[in-house]
Amino acid sequence: MGVLRRLDLRSTTPSAAEVRRLFPRAAVDVDVAIEAVRPVCDDVRDRGDAAVLDAAERFDRVRPAGLRVPAEVLAAALAELDPAVRDALTEAIRRARLVHRAQLREPVAVEVAPGTTVTERWIPVERVGLYVPGGRVAYPSSVVMNVVPAQEAGVGSLAVASPPQVDNGGLPHPVVLAACALLGVGEVYAAGGAQAVAMFAHGTESCPPVDVVTGPGNVYVTAAKRLLRGIVGVDAEAGPTEVAILADGSARADFVAADLIAQAEHDPMAACLLVTTSVELADTVDVELDKQVPATRHRDRVAEALAGQGGVALVADLDAGLAVVDAWAAEHLEIQTMDAAAVAARVRNAGAIFVGPYAPVPLGDYLAGSNHVLPTGGTARHSGGLAVSAFQRQVHVVECTDEALADIAPRIAALGGAEDLIGHVDAVEVRAR
Repeated sequence: MGVLRRLDLRSTTPSAAEVRRLFPRAAVDVDVAIEAVRPVCDDVRDRGDAAVLDAAERFDRVRPAGLRVPAEVLAAALAELDPAVRDALTEAIRRARLVHRAQLREPVAVEVAPGTTVTERWIPVERVGLYVPGGRVAYPSSVVMNVVPAQEAGVGSLAVASPPQVDNGGLPHPVVLAACALLGVGEVYAAGGAQAVAMFAHGTESCPPVDVVTGPGNVYVTAAKRLLRGIVGVDAEAGPTEVAILADGSARADFVAADLIAQAEHDPMAACLLVTTSVELADTVDVELDKQVPATRHRDRVAEALAGQGGVALVADLDAGLAVVDAWAAEHLEIQTMDAAAVAARVRNAGAIFVGPYAPVPLGDYLAGSNHVLPTGGTARHSGGLAVSAFQRQVHVVECTDEALADIAPRIAALGGAEDLIGHVDAVEVRAR
């Protein structure tokens, strides 16, 4: 027996709401978590470093010697880094720089009328806080995904926070530290969870406040971001990870099963959805899962995720399949069909799209050059992945000559009068007389 729940949708066209009901993600109540993190964030606001250290002792079971990681520790972590890992990180950085540098926008000047110009500029924020999770595993790749777009955006001051670990003497994971050093980031803090977000937002004795906080994390990190939004800018809220695979009969079942397992090993709350036109493929994927799941390293975690949030949607054709994946709006969407590029071009809602049998999600996690900090929980319907634009603000610069202002003054007077803002009208007319 396969572990994936199967629904036959070949004779029906479910609405977007029905798709989300039929294939639910794991329940993550951020509003409840907000009440849990509120006292932690308030404590960091009021007591600074001491509150962050107390929270580390409570939640991470270790009290760091200090919040800021010493420069010599960063240097040692890089010196001791496995050469193969260093080579892979170096290539990941190179590829990510190419992709994110291409996102930079030049100023655009538009002459809306003779003598009146609006120029759009993108200006980097001054300081950012970048969160790198450190729960079940280390995520040096998340260092790359946060730091590179911030650097390419032109941010002058970058700080990284990652949870202290018992096994590392109260410091973040050494591979995370090495990735920071490799990228030239010298300001790194042994802080995790909501307390790290609050440290960035409010500032402490050790860590000056930042303008923007980005990076994935657990529900408490997400809750702290939502709570502190407005005090500090934040990126999209990232919940448990997820993948959807749209496949037809041409797909290889062993590839599909391996990709479902790869996503499920992140978290027991991970969501995995196969949408296919082929009953034979669905049957063979079940067989492959029965074979591959027991052999994988994190088999218990994988089995829990697939049993809890795994599913197969059988659809009549690729049009119906596209409707389902657009409604589900996955963080990661793989297209494993004939003419996959053409099918992918029709997708509207996904955090990132992986086209064809040789572009699996792990390529994007590590070395595609794309960003793996992506919208989850269906928010890909309105949000995108982390990019250079998260670290910049759009500013309009308006220039106008006296003649151009005099020419448009009657229209300003008409609109100002309609809104009963006569001071607006007078501010123009005093110049246009």
